[in-house]
Parts: sequence; structure tokens; C-alpha cells
Amino acid sequence: MKTLGVLGGMGPAATVAFLARVQALTPARGDEDHVRVLMDMNPQVPNRHTQPEAAGRTLGEMAARLRDAGAEVLAMPCNTAHAHAGAIRAAGLPFIDMVVETARVAAAGGATRIGVLATPGGEALYAEALAAEGVEMVRLSEADRARFMAVVFGVKAGDTGPDQRTAMRGLAAALVAAGAQGIIGGCTEVPLLLDAGDAAVRLTDSAEVLARVCVETCL
Repeated sequence: MKTLGVLGGMGPAATVAFLARVQALTPARGDEDHVRVLMDMNPQVPNRHTQPEAAGRTLGEMAARLRDAGAEVLAMPCNTAHAHAGAIRAAGLPFIDMVVETARVAAAGGATRIGVLATPGGEALYAEALAAEGVEMVRLSEADRARFMAVVFGVKAGDTGPDQRTAMRGLAAALVAAGAQGIIGGCTEVPLLLDAGDAAVRLTDSAEVLARVCVETCL
């Protein structure tokens, strides 16, 4: 069994939910059958949107510390921060790319146009990953993107109430109305508000995909 190192805290609630998925997806009969996890829960990572260079340096330092603590595989439940995958891989450990893995799973469902609920940085990463799978990405309108970011920051502030859930369902519906045949929850705050049954098309949860690959890689 390999030790998993998690670069977390972006945001904290999404990281905790991801770890719960790792636990739930592990086919264990007792404590000793579960994956050993080393985690750096660091909500002080510089803003991935406004301070990308500082964020990259911090993530690289986190990866090196996890390596030195005994991690053998790295994962990060934050899609946007995958723009700094190179800095993380510089630590010399295998790094599971949740964007690439999620795009692959979503494309395997047969959809040729997939909508993405993600930050602008996450959208850019998914556009590339989906294109590599031969799939067209459907984007939110500028107005809906602003609404999406407001909802995400609301979750980071602790609001996962009914108004937030209604707003996220509306954003998913907007992608379907724009022609999406499937949807990717490309921000780890999305599954805190949106369930598979809330969308009219197949929903691929990036946090679920990452957790599943982590379990498969470490066992």
C-alpha cells in the first residue's frame, strides 16, 4: 500500500469532503485496510486567481514537505490549482491529475459536448483536457460565470444552504440549455451543493473521480 499525500485547504470543506470519499471508496474490512494519508491542510495558499506565481511556489513547497514526510503519491482536490502541476511534480513524486482523469471519465460517457462548472482557471484546464478527448466544452455565459464564482465563495464562507443549492442547479440547467450533453463538476465546491439527481444530464464529480483514482493507485 502506498502513502497518499494530499495538498489540501483549497477550500477546507471541499478537502474534508474529498477525504471522506477516499475513506468511503476504500474496500476495507478494518482500519488497517485503509489508505494512509498525509495531508497539508493549508488554506493560506496564495490566491490561485490573483497570485499565481506565489501559489505555485507554495504548492511546490507543500509537495516537497509531504514527500519528506513519507508520501509516495500526491493528489490535490482543487481543480484551479492544477495550473501549478509542474511545481508539484518537481517534488519527484507521481501526481494524480484530477482534471485529466475527470475529462477522461466524462468523455467515456459518450457525450460530445460537455459543460463545465469551474472557475475561469479551471475552465481553461478543462478545455484542454476535453479537447484531448475529442470533446467540445460548453462554457457558462459571462453573467453565469460571475454567479458561479459568487456561489463558490459563498460555500468557502460556510453557506451551503437552500439558496446556494438552487443557484447551482440553475447554473447546471443553463449548461444543458446551451447544449451540454454532460456536466463536469470542475470545482470541488460543486458537489457540496449539487448531486447527480440535480442535473438533467450525466454529472461527473471531479472530487469523486480523484478519490477513486487515489484509492486504486494506493492499494
